[in-house]
Amino acid sequence: MPEVLKAPLVVEFPFTRSLGPVQSAFLTGLRERVVLGVKTVDGRTLVPPVEYDPVTSEDLRDLVEVASTGTVTTWAWNHEPRRGQPLDTPFAWVLVKLDGADTALLHALDASGPDAVHTGMRVRIRWAGERSGAITDIACFEPYEGGIPEAPELTGHDGQFEEPVTGIVAPARLDYTYSPGRAASGYINALAERRAVGERCPSCRKVYVPPRGACPTCGVATSEQVEVGPRGTLTTYCIVNIKAKNLDIEVPYVYGHIALDGADLALHGRIAGIPYDQVRMGLRVEPVWTDGGRYPDHYRPTGEPDADYDTYKELV
Repeated sequence: MPEVLKAPLVVEFPFTRSLGPVQSAFLTGLRERVVLGVKTVDGRTLVPPVEYDPVTSEDLRDLVEVASTGTVTTWAWNHEPRRGQPLDTPFAWVLVKLDGADTALLHALDASGPDAVHTGMRVRIRWAGERSGAITDIACFEPYEGGIPEAPELTGHDGQFEEPVTGIVAPARLDYTYSPGRAASGYINALAERRAVGERCPSCRKVYVPPRGACPTCGVATSEQVEVGPRGTLTTYCIVNIKAKNLDIEVPYVYGHIALDGADLALHGRIAGIPYDQVRMGLRVEPVWTDGGRYPDHYRPTGEPDADYDTYKELV
């Protein structure tokens, strides 16, 4: 049985956003250890606050303070915390309706185990030692022995702060495992042997590289393998001027679509061995491999005359 290929992959970027008056007040309040909600026309208090009523779509601006204690409405146990989560030991994800609020806030609960958590339990906020105006200013919730107060003790804050938070940067990250499947695995294994292999559609007879196991035009399965290249034609390209994180390539550099000889689909690759301002459509290129590389490091000019536009216009 052939080896099943798989690889761990990560997509990660900083997500930057500006804040309107409601979200600004909420996050600035957390910095000051104050929890603010927003009051709707019908008298409900929404925490976390939103700028529009989810029922009527009316603008909401009436900020009100709620307590730092509350009641768990539902929960789930996280037995294996992941990178970037609030706690590095097992904890419960909980929805907590803070005293004075009508909606629940999602956060972590520091508990000894799943048997120590139940719907209806009383909890309170554990504030972070250093706060900057972010949801992480709430380090987590912790069990609380007090009951539901008739009138929570509040500071009476009106949501007006000096030096309000106006924007946040939140890291976004997705960890996943990719398994390429039969057709793409054959293509990857052939690349390790410095060959480019596509698959031909039995209906339209086009050869697709990289193959996907089915013809994107006809929708029928493909299985006939066809070796293509190694040379090809640059069909279109872009000049990259922003250096990518963890990529040791000096900018500017060129990235383009390359139609390998015998293929009916262009693949992408980096173009080198030529000044970036001399790269052009129709340039004839060939792959350059590094020692031990499983795929071409880049493509360079072959020295052949440029391809005529009519020979590759359908692949642009």
